[in-house]
Amino acid sequence: MRFISWNVNGLRAVLGKNFREAFEALDADFFCLQETKLQEGQVDLQLPGYYAYWNYADKKGYSGTAVFCRREPLHVTYGMGIDEHDHEGRVITLEMDGFYLVCVYTPNSQDGLRRLDYRMAWEDDFLAYIKRLDAQKPVIVCGDLNVAHQEIDLKNPQTNRRNAGFTDEERGKMSVLLDSGFVDTFRLLHPTEEGAYSWWSYRFRAREKNVGWRIDYFIVSQRLAPQVAEAAIHAEVMGSDHCPVELRLTE
Repeated sequence: MRFISWNVNGLRAVLGKNFREAFEALDADFFCLQETKLQEGQVDLQLPGYYAYWNYADKKGYSGTAVFCRREPLHVTYGMGIDEHDHEGRVITLEMDGFYLVCVYTPNSQDGLRRLDYRMAWEDDFLAYIKRLDAQKPVIVCGDLNVAHQEIDLKNPQTNRRNAGFTDEERGKMSVLLDSGFVDTFRLLHPTEEGAYSWWSYRFRAREKNVGWRIDYFIVSQRLAPQVAEAAIHAEVMGSDHCPVELRLTE
């Protein structure tokens, strides 16, 4: 089974570039998007052979997630069931026969860390949510988690110490998540690989210079780790300030 996750930073913009070509080339069984920045009815995206599920933010042009899958889920839910968190279109959960797939766009702590306290509450609630799922079936979490976990996961760790996405608080929450029975699949297969990033600033030719961050993940329940056959970052795919990331599981 092949899974793709991509923060498209505005689906309408990427549709005008290379989305369909990338979608077809990546040939995923499950294709998850974050930051679609859409409201219902704003695009007519027909992807033959795929079921489509959308979660929209109340605020126009903001956040949003989508999942396209070749297999019809047993059940689909939107959000975490917590009103404080469920107005920004950040979570879609598909229940399949053997696992749950959770597509998530984690809130950014923002400039000046003005949303860090909210981010900490989100992290606690999201971990509790996926642990409840994990008690029933293995879980695959994918998306833009808005954190570079270790120094190896960004180009300039020293100058980003208190910047959103690399605070001790955010990194600590990721450590707690992984210590709760989950695995970062990329680091499982590539424990020491440097220069592997999934997001680059639009400024200062950062992508050209590969001055980036790895903030897009596939995280799975520990008991799925033996099935992880591939974990890749498709830096060659353009169209967004993020690139797609991939997980392949044996069945």
